[in-house]
Amino acid sequence: MTRFWRSGAGPRKRAQMLILRWLLKGALVFVAVTVLWVGLYRFVPPPFTFTMMGDLLAGRSVTKDWMPLSRMDPNMPRAAIAGEDARFCSHHGFDWKGITSAAEHNVKGGRIRGGSTISQQTAKNAFLFQGGSYLRKALEAYFTVLIEAMWPKRRIMEVYLNVAETGIGTYGANAGAIRYFNHDATHLTPTEAARIAAVLPLPKKRAAIDPHGFVRRHGDKLIRYVGVVRRAGLDSCLR
Repeated sequence: MTRFWRSGAGPRKRAQMLILRWLLKGALVFVAVTVLWVGLYRFVPPPFTFTMMGDLLAGRSVTKDWMPLSRMDPNMPRAAIAGEDARFCSHHGFDWKGITSAAEHNVKGGRIRGGSTISQQTAKNAFLFQGGSYLRKALEAYFTVLIEAMWPKRRIMEVYLNVAETGIGTYGANAGAIRYFNHDATHLTPTEAARIAAVLPLPKKRAAIDPHGFVRRHGDKLIRYVGVVRRAGLDSCLR
């Protein structure tokens, strides 16, 4: 019996080593491909996203119109910072204070509050699919680390404001401005920028034109905060 068990130990160990080598190779290929992917998007606008693909598969059209951050009205990134990530310029991808605050708020009940940063949302929107699975969250964290390491903050904001949903089948602040206000994003009033930013957390259920309920209240609050972001220098990394 002992001799038989030992004779099977060799092949079993070789199989385990083979599996381990394949897993290691797979991990190295994954890292290499994703690093190249993120590196490419530092200079090239993302041509398409998985969220856009989902709209097409659902039978909806996709409207997008890329605009460089240098041409976009500064009120738009300020409104995004005011509404989504006040510490965008000071954190390195993860706002631990915001995550802790959101968790404490959610434990108490009421409206669920998220703790994700603009960097995390950019990673999700540019490279991943929507959803709340643990795998997707882990990949989101991985891509967040990559873009924070490989992109300047201006690029993160630029990609975010061009691939984030601003309405059903509408992607980016520029396409949103054209949809809601009949002009592009080169000139946005604080009110217009705030209304687009108020739609970002739930774009398929909210509209920036003739807003009501939460969108109106949140948008009115953001109008005031756009000036605060400018005066406090919370957008200093974008200048």
